[in-house]
Amino acid sequence: MSVRMQGRIAGLVYLGVVLTGIFTLAYAASKLFGSDDPAITATTLAAKLGLLNASNIAFLAMCAFFLALPFALARFLAPYGRISSRLMIAFVVASIPFSLLAIMQHFELASLAGRGELSSAAVGAGLEAYDKWIGVASIFWGLWLAPLGWLVLKSGAIPRIIGVFLILGCIEYLAEYFGPLVSDGYKASQLREMLSWTSSIGEIATCLWLLVMGARPGKD
Repeated sequence: MSVRMQGRIAGLVYLGVVLTGIFTLAYAASKLFGSDDPAITATTLAAKLGLLNASNIAFLAMCAFFLALPFALARFLAPYGRISSRLMIAFVVASIPFSLLAIMQHFELASLAGRGELSSAAVGAGLEAYDKWIGVASIFWGLWLAPLGWLVLKSGAIPRIIGVFLILGCIEYLAEYFGPLVSDGYKASQLREMLSWTSSIGEIATCLWLLVMGARPGKD
């Protein structure tokens, strides 16, 4: 199989990650968990149980696509850095248990809502546990972008400027998690503003380039 076709296959897998991620982490989350009041959230979840169930299934699909992605990318990137390729795979694999621990909280909320037993206390506890586990998962969601960005820079399989955004995206994820722990003012800082959207730009650009153009033969 040509390198170009290997890139397009990776792009399709990446598209699966992007679409399911946008649905479950952005669209559904905004509709279901937009309120800071657990009582209002409990009422919303009971009223929109179908959306909650769809979001939970989409999250599992996102995890499946994400787990397959580094292996698809390594098919044409591994020759430019075996260690980097292994790190890329290892970080993604490491994120999966924490992601599943997070989504288990939403499945439990859906189960309680389906039985008519969902309370504001259960919502508060479930969302606190979800935030804890998804925060840990997000560390690895960031870390894997560093070796991926390095491999893009080294290989030229996709435009190298995208590799820069991928590495900046790694910094964005790590700063988003650790920044508030280090400084109370991080969320209002210029650094956060500068880093915002770098991961989205890098990942969506990688997905679209591979999907449309495929991977280019590597260059030293």
